[in-house]
Amino acid sequence: MKTEPNAFSIQHLEKLPNKTTHWDGVRNYQARNTLRDDIKKGDGVLFYHSIVDPPLIVGECVITRSGYPDHTAFDPSEKHFDPKSDPQNPRWFMVDLKLKRIFKRQISLSEIRLTPGLEKMEVAKRGQRLSVMPVTPKEWEIVLKLAGK
Repeated sequence: MKTEPNAFSIQHLEKLPNKTTHWDGVRNYQARNTLRDDIKKGDGVLFYHSIVDPPLIVGECVITRSGYPDHTAFDPSEKHFDPKSDPQNPRWFMVDLKLKRIFKRQISLSEIRLTPGLEKMEVAKRGQRLSVMPVTPKEWEIVLKLAGK
């Protein structure tokens, strides 16, 4: 999961009660489908800081609640409000996640691109802008090894 640390960083997550939050505001259909259909309670998440120099995988989280309607889409006072989204037929979904750990050794995008087995990782693709992307079990294993686990 990618986030801009000036908007919401892993340090923000660390300070929340139970180090848990909902992942709201995703407004891309492909990423929405992943949240709604693919990510399940208990799944691992790599937390990625984008729009920093260098972009980094900074930690690991776990999903604590599978996809459910993103309530921020229904509230006009929310920055992620979508007037076309309807509670009876929701357009946008979110998940809940909990911080597992912040990596002592963070992995940069350039290191991802140079590491055998990670060069095809979704986040490594040029122009990739999705905030939620799948990671294969082999990629997961390599990242955790790089991070020192």
